[in-house]
Amino acid sequence: MPRLRLSPLPHALRVGALLAYLVGSAGALAESALFSPRFDGDPQWFRRSIVLPKGPRTEILPTSTFQPASGAGNTGFDSSGKRKAKGKDKSKAGEKVPLPSRYGSPEGNPLAPTRLAVPRLPIGVERKGASPYYVGPEIIITELPVRRRVLPDEAPFDPTGIQVGAFNFKPAIELTGGYDTNPARTQNATPSWYSVVAPELKFNSNWDRHEFTGDLRGSYYTYEELPSQNRPNVDSKLTGRVDVTRDTRIDLETKFLIGTDNPGSPNIQAGLARLPIFTTWGGTAGLGHRFNRFDIATKGGAERTVYQDSTFTDGTTASNEDRNYNRYNLQLRGSYEVSPATKPFMEVGTDRRVHDLDVDFSGLRRNSVGGYVKAGTTFEFTRIITGDIAVGWLERHYEDPTLQKLAGLTIDGSLTWVASALTTAKLIATTRADESRVFGVSGVFTREVTLQIDHAFRRWLLATFKVLYGNDDYVGSNRDDNRYSVSAAITYKLTRDLWLKSEYRHEWLRSSEPGSNYNADVFLVGLRAQR
Repeated sequence: MPRLRLSPLPHALRVGALLAYLVGSAGALAESALFSPRFDGDPQWFRRSIVLPKGPRTEILPTSTFQPASGAGNTGFDSSGKRKAKGKDKSKAGEKVPLPSRYGSPEGNPLAPTRLAVPRLPIGVERKGASPYYVGPEIIITELPVRRRVLPDEAPFDPTGIQVGAFNFKPAIELTGGYDTNPARTQNATPSWYSVVAPELKFNSNWDRHEFTGDLRGSYYTYEELPSQNRPNVDSKLTGRVDVTRDTRIDLETKFLIGTDNPGSPNIQAGLARLPIFTTWGGTAGLGHRFNRFDIATKGGAERTVYQDSTFTDGTTASNEDRNYNRYNLQLRGSYEVSPATKPFMEVGTDRRVHDLDVDFSGLRRNSVGGYVKAGTTFEFTRIITGDIAVGWLERHYEDPTLQKLAGLTIDGSLTWVASALTTAKLIATTRADESRVFGVSGVFTREVTLQIDHAFRRWLLATFKVLYGNDDYVGSNRDDNRYSVSAAITYKLTRDLWLKSEYRHEWLRSSEPGSNYNADVFLVGLRAQR
């Protein structure tokens, strides 16, 4: 059966209609791109601002909460079926009117776009219902800053310091006034009002390699009714580290101390017009190297201690030259990093003390050689309990055969327990061997244990409770002193730069030496200024 053939005319009509449709669509698209540089609903235009010439008309920018209805455009067609507002646009030229935003009101969103007055640039003939607004080629588009969430400061009242080059300096000064019921720490108490001026300066370097830090502290106590107890106190230390290679370093340290014997000490002579001041200065240098997890370091140093002459109330003086001495020390320390939280170590050290006078004013040769050995570890349990502990043995031998050997068990360490976000407890233990000028006494073996609890009622209101126990064993005599102290303090942080402090402290001593016991109460209020 023959197939019916259609004439070529219908095919030509179909192809022509298709071409006409494509050409029309392309023209509409070109016209839209030419006369409307932006596309309605384009997300890249959200949160943009436009600077336009002044004029009587307005242009409304798209936002994340304002989208044209489906099919809406510049031809006037709106598929939503809403009636168009009639009347003249009353916005003034150059006026900026914030649009509503997801913040509830335009004023609540600083990044909300605005409705700007835009000039009407007549191009062609407007059709009825066409958009009365026009965006011309003079538009300048600028990006608004991205709004970012501000993280809370974890330490809003800590000093920020002063940045000078590669160093950060943190200066501070404390002015304290108070009342002490027993400044001399004797059995026959004489109370007195007192004041303290205590400046300090901390700094550290911000280098990529090497390090240099400093901690300079000083204070001066002035007693109104008991000027014989006026005394200075300086404790300054500078430390440095030179990174020779990635695993090799040079450790440097220097210190400078000024002070007096503690009130109530048997080293203090009777009838003094003022306490003799001693000065200690010196330094150490060391070399350390890390072999993978094993670290070994050695260092040695020297220091000198000099005492002023004693001045008595009757105007006479007495030399303290027999108390001046030089100290030379050497130590070796090795540690192994089992984990970042656990690092056991072992340390041995020795030192020699050489006095300016071979024989002191009591006829004793006090030059001595001492040594110690201790082992311990650092630890960390779930970041709640952290610290370090070391247990060892210390001995010191004197040239004079009548002076007894000083020896004993040493316990040094610290333990920090973060009980909660507001409460922290610290336990600190120290052991040391000090010189003595008492006849027949080799030295003073001192052990101290301190418990401190800090609680923050607010970030700006901190309470501190502290308990201290110390034992002073005067080797070579029957004297044994037990010292106790209980204190409560509160710190009110007004700003980063200004703190208020107050404290009450009760101290007492119980000694095996008759007539040496004492009690003392201390009240103080202070102001701390820092940067």
